[in-house]
Amino acid sequence: RMTKKFLRDHCKQLKLYQTPYLNDTLYLHYKGFLRIENLEEYTGLRCLWLECNGLQQIENLENQTELRCLFLQQNLIHKIENLKPLQKLDSLNLSNNYIQTIENLSCLPALNTLQLSHNRVQTLQDIEHLKECGSISVLDLSHNRLDNPNILTVLELMPNLRVLNLMGNELIKKISNYRKVLTIRLKQLTYLDDRPVFPKDRACAEAWAKGGREAEKEEREKWETRERRKIQDSIDALTAIRRRAEERKRLKEMKEGGRPSNT
Repeated sequence: RMTKKFLRDHCKQLKLYQTPYLNDTLYLHYKGFLRIENLEEYTGLRCLWLECNGLQQIENLENQTELRCLFLQQNLIHKIENLKPLQKLDSLNLSNNYIQTIENLSCLPALNTLQLSHNRVQTLQDIEHLKECGSISVLDLSHNRLDNPNILTVLELMPNLRVLNLMGNELIKKISNYRKVLTIRLKQLTYLDDRPVFPKDRACAEAWAKGGREAEKEEREKWETRERRKIQDSIDALTAIRRRAEERKRLKEMKEGGRPSNT
């Protein structure tokens, strides 16, 4: 159990502070805990590691008001709850649990990163709460059971969404030209699944949406021409610098070679 004695002994073993409230990080992963408990005195925590236990419920975190990062992946959690006291929480990892519905997160105004990969999220209703979570910019929903392309109507309403991972979900197969469509509809996206969304990618996707493959090809050629020109300009600039350096060296050698002898 997560007893007060265990926590103090654990802090001592890890050479952390013996005074609970002085600790800003607590490592409680891989311990086989079934409950979160007896953390009342650890009020200064900013990062709490609880992954790879047997936790079934998010609970007893009322005093961790300074918490920024909470790691709860690889547990037995079925419900997102009891997080309201964590008003400064920036990153929440609930990957590899048994969560079906995204809920009770709109109370976290500072939440930036939400990791929910390998859970049981499936329907449009399961993720609708995300519309109320405007602060989230990094969202990992990979390897869930999402199969409805209409979830994009929810993701479109997340104003700060910049990083999104939907890999391993059935809906990817149901959206034709998946990567282009998401790039067009999610205007702030800079990273999708396993690779970045570059400005060139966005411009080409938008051209494709307006004029099909020919317009996309034309836009891509424009970007490639600009990129080649930029590379050539850099080469020319370096060549000019080298020439000036060589000219200065030559003039210096001529000047030194023309000096009269002091003997």
